[in-house]
Amino acid sequence: MTDYTVDQLIRNHEKAFQPDKAAGVEAIIQYHLTGEEGGDWIIDIANGACKVTPGVAPSPKMTMTADAHEFADILLGRMDGMMAFMQGKLQLAGDLNLAMKLTSFFKMKS
Repeated sequence: MTDYTVDQLIRNHEKAFQPDKAAGVEAIIQYHLTGEEGGDWIIDIANGACKVTPGVAPSPKMTMTADAHEFADILLGRMDGMMAFMQGKLQLAGDLNLAMKLTSFFKMKS
């Protein structure tokens, strides 16, 4: 299995985005990743597209905070996102309903 950097996984959101799964969704999502390979990314979902940019959004609809490597494991299906949330490894703020649907918007490589 090929390993990807956290940056590659985040930037892959644009290609992995499935507009039909996110029909009608318009949201700015903030990823705040800590630890090695951490950083801040803005995920902008609007008009059937997803745009990823590094940085901090002034007023995101939802913010997700996690260790970068654990978040990579969630994206790759090696760790269950709901379990990570329940264990406190993944913190969410804002629209929790959006958070529950978020993974269905993307078809990530494993």
